[in-house]
Amino acid sequence: MKKLLFVVTALLALGSCGDNPEETMTVNGKIKGLKKGTLYLQHVPDSVLITVDSVAINGDGNFSFKTELMSPEVFYLYLDKKDNNTINDRITFFAEPGIITINTDWNTFDTTAKITGSETQEKLEEYRQTMSAINKRNIEIMMKAAQPENELSQISIDSLENISNRNTQRGYAFAINFALNNKSSFIAPYIALKEIPDANNKYLDSIYSVLSPEVAKSKYGKELATLLKKN
Repeated sequence: MKKLLFVVTALLALGSCGDNPEETMTVNGKIKGLKKGTLYLQHVPDSVLITVDSVAINGDGNFSFKTELMSPEVFYLYLDKKDNNTINDRITFFAEPGIITINTDWNTFDTTAKITGSETQEKLEEYRQTMSAINKRNIEIMMKAAQPENELSQISIDSLENISNRNTQRGYAFAINFALNNKSSFIAPYIALKEIPDANNKYLDSIYSVLSPEVAKSKYGKELATLLKKN
């Protein structure tokens, strides 16, 4: 009887090793209006974009992926609609263990995507919302400065350049403060690495020094540590 119990316990242990719910991510959802196409789940483990899994869609637009995560990181959903059009074909989202739901439309694939189930994704969207307004302001300034010279004096051009520089500094300050205020979120090292890698090293170091132990050991936490050593 003891031998039987031992065998059953061992088999249960082996069966659970490859599917740890704490490290498994399930991505499911629906692409409204899509009748036919191929959807790819992708990420960049090092420096090259690779496909983790793919599914052929033929009919209702529903999809589901399941994969193991080494660490929370940015993943992509790439849709090949077989229309020879590469516009609006990739959704970026912050992957983490658990169930993530992504619903969107086939013709506005990346712009109307609704993503739920990832706390880090919520932080990423919060960050992007403010940065979008800052970037929009910079575009407006550049467009005004690009007017014919006879319509703007040199003084006006210099003034617009100063405004643009201040707006850019505002963007850097917001990114730094957002990372510092979210030190326990995986978004913090991601912002430092992907949004402001050329910031003064003291600011990047200040972000890294306040990261929680879990975040510091994550993919982007380790990459931030490597960047600081290089600098």
